[in-house]
Amino acid sequence: MRSSLSTLAPLSLALCCAVSWDLAQAQPGESGNALAVSLREQAIAYEHAEGVARDTQRAADLYCQSARLGDMMAQYHLGWMYAHGRGVARDDGTAAFFFQAAAEQGLEVAARMLQVVGGATGEVPECMRPPPPAPPPLAPVEAPRPGVDYQLTAPRKILDLVHKMAPQYQVEPQLALAIIAAESNFNPQALSPKNAQGLMQLIPETSERFHVRNPYDPAQNIRGGLAYLRWLLAYFEGDLALVAAAYNAGEGKVERYRGVPPYLETRAYVQRILKAFGAGAHPFDRSVTQPSPALERIRLTLQPR
Repeated sequence: MRSSLSTLAPLSLALCCAVSWDLAQAQPGESGNALAVSLREQAIAYEHAEGVARDTQRAADLYCQSARLGDMMAQYHLGWMYAHGRGVARDDGTAAFFFQAAAEQGLEVAARMLQVVGGATGEVPECMRPPPPAPPPLAPVEAPRPGVDYQLTAPRKILDLVHKMAPQYQVEPQLALAIIAAESNFNPQALSPKNAQGLMQLIPETSERFHVRNPYDPAQNIRGGLAYLRWLLAYFEGDLALVAAAYNAGEGKVERYRGVPPYLETRAYVQRILKAFGAGAHPFDRSVTQPSPALERIRLTLQPR
């Protein structure tokens, strides 16, 4: 059940001081995407009439463009506008969508506001859907492949392992190398704060799922990562953006957001993998698993409107 306005007002006022502190603390290290930050700063100017005439609808539009790129601060601000009906129609469900996206990227004040407005419904707001694709060029232009030459950077032992093992899992070596480079920079002993381990940064659950006993053994780790990639490729029918997003954030997040989740880290990760691989699709084996039950909804969401 959504909270009433009478409940929301005192709770949001109680969060006022915490909000100011959290926003001040969040801003120094969050400028990883210059375009997203620029859009958010323009939105703030229009929302608060800083050097321009106040235009809350324009502010909401700019916030959403930034939020779509993964900027958690823009997601928070837009959630606040919807939670209070400030320049947009009040909508707790839409507010919860944006608060949840920001909270999942680590913004604590967004997590607290999510508790105020209630959980997200899973509906993707219209403005978060990708814009229509640009018209195709008059003559087809073949994209160069591969995007990155790992022969110049990857250790020979790892290169040899990947080129030997990847075909056994119906995964192109270039994709496996792109994942390894993004995940661990070819460090077999890599350990993340979330306990992802080894070359392909397998979390313990994934290691267990694909029978990896020692995730710090390069051959075992690569085998487990390749098995997971083969499964993801079948699950998302070769859509490499969805596969890369799922590898980074989890397939459940891709399904819930009906596409690449609006996280700055995940969006940058997907772009890195696509650039390194040099294509947006990869062959897949339908016999590995049934496709995601959300795949049709994801495709409908991605269609231009």
